[in-house]
Amino acid sequence: MATAEIKAVIEGLLLVADGPVRPDRIALTLEIEVAQATVLLQELQEDYEHSSRGFALQLVDGGFQFRTRPEHAEWIRRFRKSRPFRFSRAALETLAIVAYRQPVTRAEIDYLRGVDSGGVVRTLLDKRLIRILGKKDIPGKPLIYGTSREFLELFGLRDLTGLPTLKEFNDLPPDMLADMDVPAEEQISLEDGPL
Repeated sequence: MATAEIKAVIEGLLLVADGPVRPDRIALTLEIEVAQATVLLQELQEDYEHSSRGFALQLVDGGFQFRTRPEHAEWIRRFRKSRPFRFSRAALETLAIVAYRQPVTRAEIDYLRGVDSGGVVRTLLDKRLIRILGKKDIPGKPLIYGTSREFLELFGLRDLTGLPTLKEFNDLPPDMLADMDVPAEEQISLEDGPL
């Protein structure tokens, strides 16, 4: 099969996939080497990056996925008649704790937040943003939580190393939350203590 034809088949596979597709899965399907699949995916990614299309090929959670460009988000929301995804302060705090401290138990989340987080943890589990990783080997065998593949997809992260560091948060301009249309009482400050 010619390279152009292989790229066309890869595009088709990416379009019908439920989520990000890893190069090894492409290689297995097309009966080519993983290295060749990786190179072809990277070439496609560059092709879409340099074209003026409404979507791009992005590396998310170790796999490749077509995603709309962020600058078109408002038009897409209007078309779908959907509102932007919003997190409550409790959900954002809990998700941040899980993301940065995983694996973490609910008791550890409660301690860091200073309140019971059972309802928020259940909601994040229902939305599949966090998942149960297993049980901690201590008395009572509490469940331990970590972020899910959907978490990485929602935030467009390749992996958890893509999360900003606390230093990067502290280096943000003070008026940035005001620009993001977050009410003052809902603004989360890292200066106030632990997440």
